[in-house]
Amino acid sequence: DKCAMKVCTDACLFGAWITACLKHKKILPKNILDIGTGTGLLSLMLAQKTSATIDAIEIQSAAAVQAKENFDASPWKDRLSVFSADILHYNVQTKYELIIVNPPFFEDDLLSADANKNTAKHAGSLSLQELIKIIALHLSEDGLAAVLLPYHRSAFFETKALADGLFTIKKLLVQQTPKHLPFRTMLLCSKKEKTLQQSSIIIHNNERQYSSEFIALLKDYYLKL
Repeated sequence: DKCAMKVCTDACLFGAWITACLKHKKILPKNILDIGTGTGLLSLMLAQKTSATIDAIEIQSAAAVQAKENFDASPWKDRLSVFSADILHYNVQTKYELIIVNPPFFEDDLLSADANKNTAKHAGSLSLQELIKIIALHLSEDGLAAVLLPYHRSAFFETKALADGLFTIKKLLVQQTPKHLPFRTMLLCSKKEKTLQQSSIIIHNNERQYSSEFIALLKDYYLKL
């Protein structure tokens, strides 16, 4: 109730995809940075599947309060910390082994009358280029960064990230149904260049039921699955 951005399907899918990537690569990060945590959803999903300590940053004070409430109600509260701050002024020396971010989606788009929604959804306070530099600054040399983007902004992000020494090593294109074009892109980036692995996932099949791939990823998080 305190967050402008509510829990949504693609964010849940993103969190599950990240944990699946870590499992597949047999990576156990010791620390994680969650930029723009909102409700704390991604941090909670990562806490469920790792033993990492997680620092969650949130610029909106009410949302930060919400995230802390959710963290405190979880079994992993001792490993979860919330900082009500602007990531552009997050002056810590820590290098993170995993950075996760579901950034504001829109830039130069129509704004809402709700200022909090604009901050959550529009890149007025944090552009993609600024975000890339923040990721490069806080990511360890062997670390990974996972980013959820609108499909139409992913090519721009990848190009700018490359210029700052971040290579896309894994990419997932997300479609609503087999009849729809991709509407989200999930990227896994590294400071070390590797062969790009690209795949796609469909949320709903032609019968408007969750696809088997979606169920496989989300079954540990969705009680109804």
